[in-house]
Amino acid sequence: MALSPQVPELSALELLLAVARHGSVGRAAAELGISQPAASGRIKGMERQLGVALLVRSPRGSRPTPQGLLVIEWARPVLEAAQALDAGIAALRGSRDARLRVVASLTVAEYLMPGWLLALRAVRPDTAVVLRTANSQAVAEQVLAGEADLGFVEGPRAPAGLAGAVVAADRLVVVVAPGHRWARRRSPVDGAELAATPLVLREPGSGTREVLDRALPAPAVPLLELASTTALKAAALAGAGPVCLSELAVADELATRRLVEVPLTGLDLRRPLRAVWPTGRRPVGPARDLLSLTKKT
Repeated sequence: MALSPQVPELSALELLLAVARHGSVGRAAAELGISQPAASGRIKGMERQLGVALLVRSPRGSRPTPQGLLVIEWARPVLEAAQALDAGIAALRGSRDARLRVVASLTVAEYLMPGWLLALRAVRPDTAVVLRTANSQAVAEQVLAGEADLGFVEGPRAPAGLAGAVVAADRLVVVVAPGHRWARRRSPVDGAELAATPLVLREPGSGTREVLDRALPAPAVPLLELASTTALKAAALAGAGPVCLSELAVADELATRRLVEVPLTGLDLRRPLRAVWPTGRRPVGPARDLLSLTKKT
């Protein structure tokens, strides 16, 4: 079946996700090694191709439109499948001597895994790595099913049937756009008020949602449920409402005041990030090397 002419090129989709992640076409272009005019032209070409506006541009940066958020959600699994195909083809051609299958929660995959994989490449340049993303529940299921050699999850404990090791620490924050009423708030928000306030959240089964629901006196009320960190951050920048997500994801936006952290009281939103593997089967080969590298960072 031929692809529809409405389907953008993979490079254009990759650029769109980078813009949503950084909140800036210029920073996204720098990450991908292209010029800002070329990046702007690629985005405009994709908007003409799809017939919708994907970004709202302003002197403060660029953020996805509602249509852009949908395209971002749809594009992520397409890019992951393309990465897996590329690694698989390289392995079939005999140019690699090993293959490592990793599945990671979105926070780990987006903000920690790139550095770890660069370090692994220096140690094992001939290893083909296939990285998939999923929420923590799905990560556990894939590792238990033997579909991944190593997994990375968020949460207070290793899932049933899996052993693990803490490789990093994280903290959830609630953020709002500068124009939100909570951006000027001086008194902290307690658990009861936060539980009663509709929030932009990750979906049930994610480590982020599990940690938040454990900390609150009642389950969080979803204003929107989104399946990626990139989409959550884009919703926050768009002013959709209070958003709960990892502080790793919004460090740049908080530093530049494009987002404001809401003060909280009486809530422990810290969480460990873990590498996991089936109980009784320690990682070997490239998986063991990757695990060792995570502990050195």
